[in-house]
Amino acid sequence: MHDASWRDLPPPTPFYRWMVLLFVSLAMFGNYYIYDSLWPIVDLLREQRGFSYQQIGWLSTAYNVAALLVLLAGGYLIDRWGTKRAITLFALICLFAAIVTAWSPNFEMMLAGRFLLGLGAEPLIVAATTVLAKWFKGKELSFAFGINLSIARLGSTAADWSTGFASPLYANWQDPLWLATAVAGISVSAAILYWILERRAEGRYSLGVAENNEKLEFKGLYSFSASYWYVVALCVVFYATVFPFRSFAIDYFQQAHGLDREAAGILSSILPVSAIIATPLFGLWVDRIGKRALFMAAGSLVLLPLFLIVTYAPAGPLVGISIPLIGSAVVPLTLLLVITVLGIVFSLIPAVMWPSVAYIVDGRRLGSAYALMTFCQQIGWAIVPLTIGFLNDRFLAGPENIAGYTPGMWLYTALASLGLYFSYKLWRTEQGPTGHGLDSITSKSAG
Repeated sequence: MHDASWRDLPPPTPFYRWMVLLFVSLAMFGNYYIYDSLWPIVDLLREQRGFSYQQIGWLSTAYNVAALLVLLAGGYLIDRWGTKRAITLFALICLFAAIVTAWSPNFEMMLAGRFLLGLGAEPLIVAATTVLAKWFKGKELSFAFGINLSIARLGSTAADWSTGFASPLYANWQDPLWLATAVAGISVSAAILYWILERRAEGRYSLGVAENNEKLEFKGLYSFSASYWYVVALCVVFYATVFPFRSFAIDYFQQAHGLDREAAGILSSILPVSAIIATPLFGLWVDRIGKRALFMAAGSLVLLPLFLIVTYAPAGPLVGISIPLIGSAVVPLTLLLVITVLGIVFSLIPAVMWPSVAYIVDGRRLGSAYALMTFCQQIGWAIVPLTIGFLNDRFLAGPENIAGYTPGMWLYTALASLGLYFSYKLWRTEQGPTGHGLDSITSKSAG
């Protein structure tokens, strides 16, 4: 269609836009669920399949290795095929990955399944971002991104909650993974419905044109400021701390603290639930008052002692928690408080950290800056699960030797210490003459 005729078309109706958002978000819901479906069965893989903790770590790392390869490829496939075909293709890859992971008890096959998931899930997220930019640019873009992320994170939460609402499936390691495969089918269905919607919209509505996906380029990295690299360093150590802890959390709660699977799943779900609720609120708050570097440092400081408290502090009295329609559990008060605070930090730091890059980097290089930041994030995220698995195996961690989990907790604490250092350096830099206004710019002053 010629540019002039494209501009003469009416914009899509709000209902049409929100239906697109719903189907794209449901596609992401599926890949989040598939990724997190592995963590409630860590103990079953060890007991029924004889997997070591380090093998469990490899099942996490394989995803990140694939993600690194996808980031190097950039958005080529999305640009070449368009978002309709790309999202459907990547959703199908996620479905195939779920089938491979659930099909065979062989470790190498499961490893291949997790690698395939990384090849499909990460570009699906990029494609979904492209869709939202095309359909919502100049409209409710920020709100649409928030809704999209909330629905996606519900996938992670649902995987934790499955220990309750699907508890009969947890008699063996395989049935929960077949449930994840069924959820992947929902993801594919949603992707196809999005394809149909956009196909019908073409020629009827004036659709925005999304920005081209920037490829990751290593030339010119010297031109990024010190503040940018401090943010990247904080990003690496923060996600390398929280995500691997979450990968092993349900098993750790079972083995080291004696919780049953349903209670451990409900307790673990507090992390993504907090992110769903609090991340947009923290973002709105920081936009109003500024102090971004200060809040990142404060969040890093709060994170620092949490893993040592879990390890050394008394468990405290048992308290009941209940989630309507999901289930209830009785957990130690100390664990509940620590995971709740960790959930708050998991909401605060990302809500401040990712938008801060837009204030530090020139807009023409923002895509490259985010691509590089994500690339570095995946490297840290890939290394730590292997290290935690090695430490758990090396020190014979288990219910008969709870102290064997302590070295891993010290590793998380060391990473949190690095996060505090990098956030402090960022805060000091932003107070000086080379600062970018992270602590001073507010939504009112920017307007």
